[in-house]
Amino acid sequence: MSQISILQGGGSPVPDAETLTGDIGGAVGCDPAFNINLLTGDGLTSTGNPLTSTITFTLDGLTQATATTIGAVTADIITINLGAVPTTYIIEAKIAGFEATTPAGIGYNLICVARTTGAAASLVNTQDKYVSESVALVACDANFTAVGNTIVVRLLGTAGLTVRWKASTINMGV
Repeated sequence: MSQISILQGGGSPVPDAETLTGDIGGAVGCDPAFNINLLTGDGLTSTGNPLTSTITFTLDGLTQATATTIGAVTADIITINLGAVPTTYIIEAKIAGFEATTPAGIGYNLICVARTTGAAASLVNTQDKYVSESVALVACDANFTAVGNTIVVRLLGTAGLTVRWKASTINMGV
């Protein structure tokens, strides 16, 4: 758990931050200009908002979304734009589904390699897929699909059932 130490006293009506303590490591004090710089490593971005006094940390390339399928219909839960520069990506998707009346559950872990010319996307070879499912949801499916210059995570529901889905993808390109 992160902590902040507050300088007490000194007659100031507004407390000043003296140190920040992260989940790992020791307390970090201010530099001579009274700043504490938060630096991120590869794949992580921090965004400061002085108006709300918050700093938000986000994992680069991470997308999360939810969807619902009613019956044996498809839903494009996540669309990843591959951009205008020729690039190769590795993309991983984790998907969970729940059907309440049975009740039944399903989960997928998908991995694919995709590339773009800068104008058109394609899958390189076939995707890898791990599936764990309840019997009632064996007709469901999840796949990566190239559409235009994007990669889509496409879901398929089961006839007669309503499935609530949640998915996340992480991608890295070079």
